[in-house]
Amino acid sequence: MAAYDYDLFVIGGGSGGVRAARVAASLGKRVAIAEEYRFGGTCVIRGCVPKKLYVYASQFPEHFADAAGYGWTVPEASFDWRTLVANKDKEIARLEAIYKKNVEGAGGDTFHSRAVLVDPHSVYLVAEDRTVSADQILIATGGRPASHPALSGHEYCIFSNEAFDLKELPKAIMIEGGGYIAVEFANIFHGLGVDTTLVYRGQEILSRFDMDLRRSLHETMEKKGIKILCPAVSERVRKTPEGRLDVLLSSGQTLTVDQVMLAIGRIPNTENMGLEGVGIELSKTGAIVVDRYSRTNLDNIWAIGDVTHRVQLTPVAIHEAMCFIETAFKDNPTAPDHDTIPTAVFSQPEIGTVGLSEDDAIKRFPDVEIYRASFRPMRHTLSGREEKMLMKLVVDGASRKVIGAHILGPDAGEMAQLLGIPLKAGLTKDDFDRTMAVHPTAAEELVTMYKPTYRVKNGERV
Repeated sequence: MAAYDYDLFVIGGGSGGVRAARVAASLGKRVAIAEEYRFGGTCVIRGCVPKKLYVYASQFPEHFADAAGYGWTVPEASFDWRTLVANKDKEIARLEAIYKKNVEGAGGDTFHSRAVLVDPHSVYLVAEDRTVSADQILIATGGRPASHPALSGHEYCIFSNEAFDLKELPKAIMIEGGGYIAVEFANIFHGLGVDTTLVYRGQEILSRFDMDLRRSLHETMEKKGIKILCPAVSERVRKTPEGRLDVLLSSGQTLTVDQVMLAIGRIPNTENMGLEGVGIELSKTGAIVVDRYSRTNLDNIWAIGDVTHRVQLTPVAIHEAMCFIETAFKDNPTAPDHDTIPTAVFSQPEIGTVGLSEDDAIKRFPDVEIYRASFRPMRHTLSGREEKMLMKLVVDGASRKVIGAHILGPDAGEMAQLLGIPLKAGLTKDDFDRTMAVHPTAAEELVTMYKPTYRVKNGERV
């Protein structure tokens, strides 16, 4: 048997890579992990965590306004961008240290270095100018925002990475894109007082989500004052003598803003890692091709998370890491389960969703029941806010299974997490109906919609 320096070498210190390294080390394996930037990866350093902190920050103006209806007199508030950025940095630094410490505490070695594959069992650590060997190699290098080099003036644009650390809060921003990141940042900047315009090439924001939620969120965002232009794309960005940016859109309209943020998708981090040299198969998009167990075309090299371009969510990467451990080190081949994944969009109001949208359900099932409720949540009654909440259940008419649950409104993400359990378990609408409501809550609507709003049979609404 060949002697290697490590049983497992992990390339990439994000959530998936760190979980795999920590758990493998706790099993007594000789483990090392290399991260060239900061431990924690996209989610902790420049993604989910700082984004959620900024979402919280941007919600306070509405909280202050709503307080009056409940008898509170709130003095005129002011906001300091630099304080938010500084406090965010402290929290991110704390989490980064924990991620690194968890691996080392389990007995693993950590390297702050770019790692390049030399051969199927050898990794070159650039910062240390040395090569180490490993029996198994796991690639978990994640992804990054897609650039737009074809756009004239693209060099003046920023991405989500830079948006967290701008030196000044812009007075006006244009965000191009219609997915999670674009929509969430549009709400963040608007909540912080920035004149915000969202530009998207599609007919409606948030493709792949249920159309009812997409339309309702669109309408609510516009009522708040966010300008949404679709379908449209930017064709040119020019810097003005005053240092602002003029953006020419495909519609012929010109916007003048202080920042242009591109949120047009993400691409895997697979360049200059030696992957092609050792023969690892890549997709047309540059993602690492893996089988159902996260194994590449080389038996001892594996890949998980965003670098595989399967489902780009942090909990999915962590789940894939645990399945990898079962398969590679516990003689228990376990394929990640990517079915019925709950997810949330931290817009304002939030979206929480799990399972099939109405449109997708109609394509797969001949008889679909739709249960739908739209109402003003109780918290808005005294505040005077007219914002509506939307709840929707999608049911297979034959089996009565609830195959989709969709919420737009306060705490929708929290509800989606809990709804993921009954949908994953395959519970029926009858099970929902038998469940006692908690009153008064918004969530009680999920178990009190006894009659379908409408049905769709063989594609026809009845």
